[in-house]
Amino acid sequence: MAFNILGINHKTAPVSLREKVAFNPDRLVAALRTLRQETGVAEVVILSTCNRTEVYWAGSASGAELSQWLERHHGNDLDLASSLYVHREQRAVEHAFSVASGLDSMVLGEAQILGQLKDAYRVAQETGSTGPTLNKLFQAAFSAAKRVRSETQIGANAVSLASATVKLARRMYSDLSTQNALLIGAGEMVALTARHFAAAGIKRMVIANRTLSRAQTLAVELKGYAVDLGQLPKELAEADIVVSCTASPEPLIGRSAAAAALRTRRHRPIFMVDLAVPRDIDPAVAELEDIYLFSIDDLQQLVDENRQSREVAAGGARLLIEEEVARFVVEFRAKEAGPAIRALRQQSDAIRVQTLEQARRLLLAGKPADEVLEYLANTLTNRLLHTPIQALKAASESVDKAPAAAATRETVGERSRQ
Repeated sequence: MAFNILGINHKTAPVSLREKVAFNPDRLVAALRTLRQETGVAEVVILSTCNRTEVYWAGSASGAELSQWLERHHGNDLDLASSLYVHREQRAVEHAFSVASGLDSMVLGEAQILGQLKDAYRVAQETGSTGPTLNKLFQAAFSAAKRVRSETQIGANAVSLASATVKLARRMYSDLSTQNALLIGAGEMVALTARHFAAAGIKRMVIANRTLSRAQTLAVELKGYAVDLGQLPKELAEADIVVSCTASPEPLIGRSAAAAALRTRRHRPIFMVDLAVPRDIDPAVAELEDIYLFSIDDLQQLVDENRQSREVAAGGARLLIEEEVARFVVEFRAKEAGPAIRALRQQSDAIRVQTLEQARRLLLAGKPADEVLEYLANTLTNRLLHTPIQALKAASESVDKAPAAAATRETVGERSRQ
């Protein structure tokens, strides 16, 4: 096999270092083309996300050579030695399968990495930097990830407050495409939650914030609407889902405001999530019959339970990965042995023809048939076994424990040239 991976990720380096070796999408194609020109790099794929940068390559180039290229490419005076990892051969296959399945992610089991890996592979294909070796690796990695998703619960439960919020909303409203959402605030938590709702196909989304311009920025990104906090009473009455996370020292939604909204709505229920500390929604709002209010503690408990479930599921996922890696290695090595097997068969046919011709000459010379048959059997056996025996000896004595198939191929090739 010729699989290699050089990488840096959230486990080995802080974001301040990871961002220095990240590849901008606009420069990724150029990087792939440049790297393909390096000696010993026959095929290459580059994966670059906020949590990792990894170079997958097939060829004889060493990890040290790829590390030097990485430093040269980014033009930074970096000390990457303690942050980089290099995986080769079967270990590289195991890592690729684990990355694709979300087992090596910051958030265990997250599905986004699979899409990012597919995008990286697609770009490499379009650039012409992949080939038969990496094609086999990535297709097998995608297949392994699909099996992990379908046969385990690794990605079934939400493990972030934002995703848990949307998950709870789905429990109340099976079809989010018919619901209106009001998100109060424009910080990171609200932005992430808004993106989750947008991905879930929410019908209408309104971003309310004290600073209207910040709400407008997020609303434009998500094709929603922006309002200031003065519009809360009106928007509250139209909202089926309310999520709030601001830095307000006082509640923004009190019991009376929520009751007024319900009357306007003719008591159609409202699902509310308060992610703020101090709270944005008065706890007394939960006393209203048609309000379903969840606090940050409620969601954190759900997230913690889900993380534990994912940890349990990860055990089963790792066993599946082991099976997939073992299957892939066996199949790949069998294909690798194909040329050696064909060469061995060709050589054996030549030996058979040569030995048979010598036996015929002995018969024509008047040698006894029994003597000729004995000669034929012994000579044919010795000649046919010589090459495999030499190859197996070479493999057993090799320092790097090269596969017997590779040693056989080299020995057969050498004999064919003699």
